[in-house]
Amino acid sequence: MTVEFLRDPALPRQSCLVGGNWRAAASGRTLDVVDPATQAAIGSVPDADGSDTRAAVEAATAAAGAWRAKPNTERAALLETWHAQMLEHVEDLALILTHEQGKPLAEARGEIRYGASFVKWFAEEARRINGSTIPAPSADIRILVMKEPVGVCGIVTPWNFPNAMITRKVAPALAAGCTVVIKPSELTPFSALALGVLAERAGIPAGVINIVTGMPAAIGAELTGNPAVRKISFTGSTRVGALLMRQASDGIKRLSLELGGNAPFIVFDDADIDLAIEGVLVSKFRNGGQTCVCANRILVQDGIYDRFADKLAARVSAMRVGPGHRCRH
Repeated sequence: MTVEFLRDPALPRQSCLVGGNWRAAASGRTLDVVDPATQAAIGSVPDADGSDTRAAVEAATAAAGAWRAKPNTERAALLETWHAQMLEHVEDLALILTHEQGKPLAEARGEIRYGASFVKWFAEEARRINGSTIPAPSADIRILVMKEPVGVCGIVTPWNFPNAMITRKVAPALAAGCTVVIKPSELTPFSALALGVLAERAGIPAGVINIVTGMPAAIGAELTGNPAVRKISFTGSTRVGALLMRQASDGIKRLSLELGGNAPFIVFDDADIDLAIEGVLVSKFRNGGQTCVCANRILVQDGIYDRFADKLAARVSAMRVGPGHRCRH
């Protein structure tokens, strides 16, 4: 990746992370990553396939025993260190995110801090993985509930929040004692790879976090079909979520799916028009209109329709479109 704008040029790796090793795809194929503002390639990453993903699953499986056996307080401390690494590198992580995803730099900084907050939260939760006792029906029975790690988790994330969608899935998995294989969007892989670099620096053991980049079909098929993967967590379209559900059904894998949103914005005659327009602008245009809760239709009551439409059109016409890194505030 082009790194002259970074303080730490080692952050954006152009390799997959498998078992603590940074490696190319077995096929040697690569994918270009494009800055959406300029359509210029800013780097390339491996186009991993099923065999690369299988190697990552094997690495996660090999690391799982030692990681789940690690005391909760030690896992929490490592997550705390990872969190500190993210906050130390907010500016570089935000620049990487903006150059590959396109959102304004101020929003990218906000996402990095938001993403780091998940790691902090689940570092604290790692210390509170408590079991319970249940009253028994007779004196010779004792009923205990103990929480155990699920096992290897497949993490599949979208391009619209390429940092925070990873941390909100990976942090709870690691806190619980699971190991992970991350498949980031092929459009925004550098944010994921930078998180992998920082996880290594934080001391998270090899194989606990694995990252495979590339087109989704072969990687997804291996994650859903490999019996060593016990859970899939996916954020993305309803169509792909349904596909993953079908593919995972043979192995009866656990699934967590966050799929497409459906968000009407409704304005009644008695609304404060100026306040409603501010709400529309935030809802519709944050992250370039690409969030799961962005308004996808605006319903305005007849009595204020014309005034609302005129004011909204004027505000939208005043917006500027351009490279996100030029918007620094």
